[in-house]
Amino acid sequence: MSDPWVLLHSFPVDRRMWSAQCEALAARGHTAVALDLPGFGAAPRMTREPPSLDGYVDAVLSSLDALAFERVTLVGLSLGGYVALRLAGRAPGRLGSLVLADTRAAADSPEARAGRVLNQGLVRSRGPAALIEKMLPHLLAPEAPESLRATLRAWAAEQSPEGITDALLAMRDRGDATAALGAIRCPTLLLVGARDAITPPAEHAAMGAAIAGSRVEVIEGAGHLSNLERPDAFNDALLRWSARP
Repeated sequence: MSDPWVLLHSFPVDRRMWSAQCEALAARGHTAVALDLPGFGAAPRMTREPPSLDGYVDAVLSSLDALAFERVTLVGLSLGGYVALRLAGRAPGRLGSLVLADTRAAADSPEARAGRVLNQGLVRSRGPAALIEKMLPHLLAPEAPESLRATLRAWAAEQSPEGITDALLAMRDRGDATAALGAIRCPTLLLVGARDAITPPAEHAAMGAAIAGSRVEVIEGAGHLSNLERPDAFNDALLRWSARP
């Protein structure tokens, strides 16, 4: 029996972003569970202070234990990818395989770190709705449908300001995981939108070169949220991965 699939969402939304993927995997007989990271959706805020990727990893590992999932295929997109990479370093035995989508191993640049601080101030003063409005032009390809933009606005507006500011701190202060890529031994798939301006295809090619035996696939026409912009192509990539020998 194949390992269950566990999916970790991007910032600043929640597990609802994975509904199309969970449906596609379930239709092929897979167990698929999307988790809310601490402070997002229905999940309580993390207790670790200061907030960190390890706080998210703690919560994911607790969820795996609660679900009695000894080993999983772990999927992480953007923030979820940062968490998946950290979990791969801390608990490699829990991973049967790994899917990293629209993410990066490198730490934030000084400019990106400063931007996280500015975004914290924006959320505190004007709320999550103001942040998603600022982010949308960078998250999606220009031709993404207005219905998707409206969905993202609604999801982001429902998140707690505290959960979002925690995540901004955790992302700002995360370390550089590039040197750890070579230690990943489980089968690894990297997916990226061809038009991802935040974590572009070139970064995924470099990560793939560092992870022995990995596969890199580009989702044509998609920006940073490739699973939402091109769900059929993204699902096909996951299902091909699940059917590999």
